[in-house]
Amino acid sequence: MKRATGALLGLAIGDAMGYPTEFRTIAQLAATDPDWRRLPLPTPALITDDTQMTLAVARAVRLTGELAPQPFAEQLTDEFVAWCHAPDNNRAPGLTCMRACRELQRHPGRPWQVSSQMGSKGCGANMRVAPIGLIRSLTADQLSGAAQLQAALTHGHPTGLAASSLTAHTVRLLIEGWAPEQLPAELRRFALANRTRYESYWLGDLAARADDRLPEDFIARGWDECLEVLDRLDAALAAPDRESDPCLATGAGWIAEEALATGLLCFLLFPDDPVTAVRRAAYSSGDSDSIACLAGAFAGAYVGAAAWPAEWVERIEHRDELLALGAFWD
Repeated sequence: MKRATGALLGLAIGDAMGYPTEFRTIAQLAATDPDWRRLPLPTPALITDDTQMTLAVARAVRLTGELAPQPFAEQLTDEFVAWCHAPDNNRAPGLTCMRACRELQRHPGRPWQVSSQMGSKGCGANMRVAPIGLIRSLTADQLSGAAQLQAALTHGHPTGLAASSLTAHTVRLLIEGWAPEQLPAELRRFALANRTRYESYWLGDLAARADDRLPEDFIARGWDECLEVLDRLDAALAAPDRESDPCLATGAGWIAEEALATGLLCFLLFPDDPVTAVRRAAYSSGDSDSIACLAGAFAGAYVGAAAWPAEWVERIEHRDELLALGAFWD
């Protein structure tokens, strides 16, 4: 089924489809594209910082080899700083990512935790985490720890960490063949099981840079906010509305937990129709490219590479690298 290839292609396709719809209201979208089910993939199919940073994470994973905190953080730093200064980093990159990357570059050799933006839980934390979930050889501890580290390098808020762990776990479940309807209950179980577990091996003293009394209190804040948005996801799925803006149900996606929930909602509304899922995600009033990026990753991980029209795959930006990475992990 080539699930890894499907996930990487899907996130890039969703990203490219959501790029021109971001920052537009539903009324503005309807004025040019009245039928969301026919929303086209733009020509050219350009991606944004979401896919650019996903590729940075994927490269860091491959270059690190056996994942461990220090070498992974070093590779991520190199990739993120290179992305920060790349000439094609002109697609409205996230301010938190840019600020943290400049801090990482300005102070080489300093612990990365000092550069982490502790107040930010923006979706930049988890829009890029899918490659971690594609690596079948990772243990559960490696999966969660690496997902949180890649988030914390820029976004130090505990909700960004928890949402990144949940996002990577979702991709892993779909790669392993879990049924879509099983996901909400499993994500809730996973969140509750990890609620007070601080990944000190991966995160070091990051929690000490916040105001919480204990590391367990720090990380629990993040898991609690994720549990709250999972409540909203459950409510939306209990009375599914496939025609309304999904951001009304689970949030606009500018922050990490809402990006996860709204991207997942779009996938779960159309689990066997990946193209419709990414169109629903892109035709939304919030952070459309990030929501569609995550919806595409989930849909592709579930259906595989065959999910996506050949003509779309042919012209997606960074097609060759996406296919090569997908083939490696498949």
